[in-house]
Amino acid sequence: MTITQLKYVLAVAQYQNFTKAADKVFVTQPTLSMQIQKLEDELDIQIFDRSKKPIELTETGKKIVNQARNIVNESERIQDIVDQEKGFIGGEFKIGVIPTVMPTLLPMFLRNFVNKYPKVKLRIEELTTDNIIDALQDGSIDAAIAATPLNNETIKERILYYEPFVAYDPRNGGKEKSKIKIADINSDELLLLEDGHCFKDSVLNLCRGTRDTKDEHFMLESGSFETLIKLADEGLGMTLLPYLNTMDLSDRKKENLRFFEDPSPAREVSLIYHRSELKLQIIEALQEVIAGVIKGAIAFSNVQIISPVAKK
Repeated sequence: MTITQLKYVLAVAQYQNFTKAADKVFVTQPTLSMQIQKLEDELDIQIFDRSKKPIELTETGKKIVNQARNIVNESERIQDIVDQEKGFIGGEFKIGVIPTVMPTLLPMFLRNFVNKYPKVKLRIEELTTDNIIDALQDGSIDAAIAATPLNNETIKERILYYEPFVAYDPRNGGKEKSKIKIADINSDELLLLEDGHCFKDSVLNLCRGTRDTKDEHFMLESGSFETLIKLADEGLGMTLLPYLNTMDLSDRKKENLRFFEDPSPAREVSLIYHRSELKLQIIEALQEVIAGVIKGAIAFSNVQIISPVAKK
């Protein structure tokens, strides 16, 4: 049994296809299949049910994959320990980013980070918060950028910044520039992102904190913030935006923005990672670069953090 064989098993378990798995681990499909077959022969057990499409793990295979993941992760930590001792900042680093942060934050820091740490190979993937938690726990990503606090004992959080919510309401554009209160939000006219976005959960928790919503229905619209802005422009309601999403709006659209009274409702955005993560030198480098570029963009300090975890 070798670490390489276990990596091949994990790849097939993830992609449920020998050809796709071989591409991901940079070997030919016959080589990968041969090594997995060799491992199954050695263990005298079948790890995969090849009769199923897509390929499935056998019950015993599921247990083997869980253990294989632990072994592979721990083997890779040996190199992490050596890198930390040498002060080396490099190697592959897989990071997940939630969809409502990816388009605004990534362009702000990525070029700076790549220029400062050219030996780090960032692998960036857009993931929902739930998928990020799963990926951190199974070791398929090293860290993530997400809204916090998550109240998860297995995950550590390093706060990057606080991002206020801003109301976008074309119906009052250019007329009423005074700050609004949370109680001013008409939940029946509120346009939200589709299910699965933690920003939506934050907005719902914000509304629940000020009124009884059990008899109210929210106007839910799937799509991006750009879609919600267009729907609001058509007179279908108002929406809430993260502050960074308002910076690139045209001057005309900025007339439709209204800020909240202090303390402004806000989301906490953090760099998160599993408690057992050892690539701390890269995590600290990311935190330093992001903090450096973000402090000039967001100057808010008096904020009220709204939970991204949906209330049941």
